Amino acid sequence: MEEKTRWLTPPEQRAWRAFVGVHQKLPGVLARALQGCGSLSIADYVVLVALTDGPDGRLHFQELARAVDWERSRMSHHLRRMAERGLVTREECPKDARGVHVVVTPAGRAAIETAAPQHVATVRQLVIDPLSPEDLDALTVLCEGILGRLAADSP
Repeated sequence: MEEKTRWLTPPEQRAWRAFVGVHQKLPGVLARALQGCGSLSIADYVVLVALTDGPDGRLHFQELARAVDWERSRMSHHLRRMAERGLVTREECPKDARGVHVVVTPAGRAAIETAAPQHVATVRQLVIDPLSPEDLDALTVLCEGILGRLAADSP
């Protein structure tokens, strides 16, 4: 039996288009702000945040790929470029002969410590400060709900 398409109502379409607009525009603005204070891309920043949040600035390659939600090939290529710039290194994993740990270098730590204040200022200016505490709570609940559905639907 053929299902009838449930088109978006005007309020649903407005909400969806606003969401898509934020999704399309915010990364570019954040990227330009990061470039203005150093040489990190958004991708570099995401990787360095994941590493510096981990114990001793290191994560197993697969854990890092899951943390930033990247495919292995993208992670491998990006880490090679970051290693060439001295931001990360790869070390053999003692428990897994085929495994690799990715480790933030002192240069990588310095780069994120330089970039983080500008990044946070941009996030605060564009997203956090314009919201009331109630709006911020609502945004959190909405985004966590969407992320939960995405996680449940992913293989």
